[in-house]
Amino acid sequence: MRRFRLTDADRLFLALTVLLKVGVLAIGAIGYAFATGALDGSKTLEVWNRWDAPHYLDLVVFGYRAVDDGSLVGPNGYRSVYPGDLPLYIVFYPLFPWLATAVNALVNDPLVSAFVVSTVASLFVAPLMHHLVAHDEEPGVALRAAWFLLIFPTAYFLHIGYTESLFMALVLGSFLAGRSRHWWIAGLLGGLAALTRINGLILLPALAAEAATQWLEQPRDERRLRPEWLALGLVAVGFAGYLALNRLVYGDAFTFLRVQREHWFKEAAFPWEAISGAFGWFSSTDPDIVLMNGGMELLFTGMGLAGVIASAFLLRPSYFAWMAGNWLLFTSTSFLLSMPRYTLTLFPLMVLMALATRRTWAMVAVSATSLAGFVYFAARFATGEWAF
Repeated sequence: MRRFRLTDADRLFLALTVLLKVGVLAIGAIGYAFATGALDGSKTLEVWNRWDAPHYLDLVVFGYRAVDDGSLVGPNGYRSVYPGDLPLYIVFYPLFPWLATAVNALVNDPLVSAFVVSTVASLFVAPLMHHLVAHDEEPGVALRAAWFLLIFPTAYFLHIGYTESLFMALVLGSFLAGRSRHWWIAGLLGGLAALTRINGLILLPALAAEAATQWLEQPRDERRLRPEWLALGLVAVGFAGYLALNRLVYGDAFTFLRVQREHWFKEAAFPWEAISGAFGWFSSTDPDIVLMNGGMELLFTGMGLAGVIASAFLLRPSYFAWMAGNWLLFTSTSFLLSMPRYTLTLFPLMVLMALATRRTWAMVAVSATSLAGFVYFAARFATGEWAF
């Protein structure tokens, strides 16, 4: 077996990932200092423990529970941010909190554990992206695509206690394995992705499209069905594991749909319903609501749709399948929420951006704009304002 070695590009992206991670933590520290008038190093991680993040910590400490009377106390006096809400957290897929639970057994700090998992996973994201794109594009395009993924306006989620880094590492690893015809690895990583977020299921049609493309690329007399394509079924097995968790803890494999509908008021709808609803935010008298709930949700929704259309003509069918499947999943809901964060997972969009920035001035302009959004949204998140 050929020994794996880091390339110069791998080392570059590892260094950039660490640099951006330090930058994110610095943004949080500075934002906290401005908000409170005090610089407190002990809050370096805590300022990022907002919105969905505390739910994952509760799962790390207490696990999935069908009953929670609000009196639970964990090690070191840990208490839920929202006592009594544990039965609602089945909507959060289990792989990330399970991995953080394993780390927590060693460090006995759920917040640190979540950051350890996201940090380790984040180190794989850009190198995997670079290797994947390099299969089909020239070196400069592959480098720029990985760079744009790292500095995407919501890429700060790769560095905090959210699932983005784990999910993206698994998705990119699955795509790369499939592109390299290592189908069992592709299926295994795809199954893990489906245990991390619901859109991991989109790997099933995406990998199937990749298998079909490779079949068509072969000379007609060499085309044959390959038994290793059965490995794609592991994606469905991963999702079935999540359904089994629902059944085991709550007695119903589809409890997550009921909780999503009754507590978060989200259910399946046509995309135009969610999109038209987002326009309603422009009638608000609060400029921040207009900007974030209306403008940014629609901007990134439009960006994703443009990427879907462009990928149909410029990229591999598997990339189009991933883009189209995810975009439809994100928008086929009662209302748009967190589209800028979800768009981060549409990695072929970064390939399109790389193809469009062959000239230096375009590369600089897109990088500057993306980094400005990165800093702005990260600072909002760290200071407690809504940032997806």
